[in-house]
Amino acid sequence: MSDHERPLADRGRKEAAEAGRRLADTGIPFDLALCSTAVRTRETWKLAVQEFPQRPKTVYEERLYEASPGELIAVLNETPDDAQNILMIGHNPGIQGLADILAGTAEGDARDRMTRRGFPAAAFAVLSFTGSWKSLEPGVATLLDYWAPTE
Repeated sequence: MSDHERPLADRGRKEAAEAGRRLADTGIPFDLALCSTAVRTRETWKLAVQEFPQRPKTVYEERLYEASPGELIAVLNETPDDAQNILMIGHNPGIQGLADILAGTAEGDARDRMTRRGFPAAAFAVLSFTGSWKSLEPGVATLLDYWAPTE
């Protein structure tokens, strides 16, 4: 089977649910989820979102599969500004590269932990920036938090 059609392993299903609980614990009211069309990202999202108090609008975006950080920024630049808090479910190395590139600053040891652990399946980074999605560019965000399943 192709990589795009590869399903989650048992461990990935368990970690997706845990990631959903951890994301829900942040208290961030997500307005929009942008999810790759790959089978394993769709499965991850389906399991993670069950842990949320409210399900955000979900858009399955083909361009997230195997996307570079620049391509991911381009997708985010197209996002309407009424979506204030966005969750992106994608793939490495693009997602980790995106977090690295956007984070001009970081709180606490979040960058050290992200650099040390990378982005294994179900890991997430929480970034914040001020401005419109069209103005999103390298270095404008603050890395607020990072979590990986073995943390």
